Amino acid sequence: MLPIIGALVVLVGAAFMVLAAIGIIRMPDPYNRIQAGTKASTLGVVLALIGLGIYEIDLLPKLIVIALFVLITNPLSSHALARAAHAAGVPLADETVRDELAAARAPKVIEEETAS
Repeated sequence: MLPIIGALVVLVGAAFMVLAAIGIIRMPDPYNRIQAGTKASTLGVVLALIGLGIYEIDLLPKLIVIALFVLITNPLSSHALARAAHAAGVPLADETVRDELAAARAPKVIEEETAS
């Protein structure tokens, strides 16, 4: 029974990874693509690792460590990538209502210009 449950959890994880790929293709700008890819792929990878752990119990401790690593590094790397894209001036989609990062950076830029 456990192998069947493990295989089903792996399939659900694979489905989330497919949804991440669709989100990356469909989203209008890099920021939305990063967000769609990160959330769905993180959940997909973690579910696939849990499913593999259910299927092969001996690997479970190693898979938990790998899942924790993915849960920590995937959001951090996507955050760094989005901030780098914003700093490089990658434009937002037309549908974007507000840019909170630009608003947060505006006082710092003014202070740096007046100090020079």
